[in-house]
Amino acid sequence: TKDVAADDLYRFINKAKAGFIRVDADELTYSMHVVLRFELERALFGGKATVADLPALWNEKMEELLGVVPETDTLGVLQDVHWSDGSFGYFPSYTLGAMYACQFYAKAKEEIDGFDDLVAAGQFTPIRDWLREKIHNVGSLYPSADELCEAVTGAPLDPGIYVEHLNKKYSALYGVAE
Repeated sequence: TKDVAADDLYRFINKAKAGFIRVDADELTYSMHVVLRFELERALFGGKATVADLPALWNEKMEELLGVVPETDTLGVLQDVHWSDGSFGYFPSYTLGAMYACQFYAKAKEEIDGFDDLVAAGQFTPIRDWLREKIHNVGSLYPSADELCEAVTGAPLDPGIYVEHLNKKYSALYGVAE
């Protein structure tokens, strides 16, 4: 085997590249896959599209949002099981989860002394304990994720924190100004 520097591995596993398959998408383009599905669901339920329209609309949205067009419906509109089992309106929860995670992460970094040093040293116990105290042990006591978010972070969900995370991370990875 060849030795690989940690920074090189980090850049490799965080490479951003538009692709066809949502579950294979990187952190930066994943939400565009969610937007595509949300917009198609909204068109379906709003009477602006039919099921027969979906393959063509899918391809148009893929090109608009990600700059790629699948050659087959298997790589496109048929790739997820959600719609075939009646799970509509589900996709936005994936991006909401990422947004909550970024906000919880920001708060944990603020409240846990030496957070980055702990991670670098592989000492995750203080972070796990913070998660248990703030989220895992009490999460079900709140009627909504929004209320949990306010209890943990002192603020409602702020999409700007997620966008800031992506900007900071990928600006550094690709050497571009934020």
